[in-house]
Amino acid sequence: MALTSFRTPSFYARHADRADRPGLPGRPRRAARAARAARAARAARVGALASAVALAALTSLVNAPAALASPPAPISAAAARSYLATVTPAAEGSLSGYSREQFPHWSTVSGTCNTRETVLKRDGANVVTDSACAAVSGSWYSEYDGATWTAASDVDIDHMVPLAEAWRSGANSWTTEQRRQFANDLTRPQLIAVTDNVNQSKGDLDPGKWLPPRTAYRCTYARMWVQVKQYWGLRMDAGEKTALVNLLNGC
Repeated sequence: MALTSFRTPSFYARHADRADRPGLPGRPRRAARAARAARAARAARVGALASAVALAALTSLVNAPAALASPPAPISAAAARSYLATVTPAAEGSLSGYSREQFPHWSTVSGTCNTRETVLKRDGANVVTDSACAAVSGSWYSEYDGATWTAASDVDIDHMVPLAEAWRSGANSWTTEQRRQFANDLTRPQLIAVTDNVNQSKGDLDPGKWLPPRTAYRCTYARMWVQVKQYWGLRMDAGEKTALVNLLNGC
């Protein structure tokens, strides 16, 4: 007589749906598949986030405004105020014997580049020069009035302390070599590229008589002026000192 396999209901109850029951052989396989899928999904999300961050960084670099070049940073407002506190005003001297030729400029800086061309390259953006170091393209932002120019002929190199002002303030007693160094000073904030007609409106006036039309730059202008006068040992008259003190007290 053939034997018939007999399994009680409890056998089927114990083995039914075992793949979905924890601790039984079917569960680890399904759990592993689920874990791998979760890891893959997380990796995809991380990769997408990294790509987004990289794209944002690249976009930021592309769209970032070009840095503005400028003269050497001037002394702080506090340092300028401290120096002014030591200044005894003195009357201006005369212009007797003055001429621009008393201040030889523009000196050769390197190769075919002179001081003017050096400042144009320093203060401009994307400046291209020819074999003679003359600027043939580029752009220049004028701190005095906020204008931007794309032709070097529209830009002057301003002497922060004008040559005639320096003459009246003590440079008349200097040697020609000292005046040459002053007129070509790239170490102090004495030279800056600005709109030509704005520079011409300034002429040889001190801050008691003329200030940049762009008011946001006046504190910097005052700090630059004070540093140049301090370094070169030039006198200040009463109106000049008062104007500088008033400006710097608001900085």
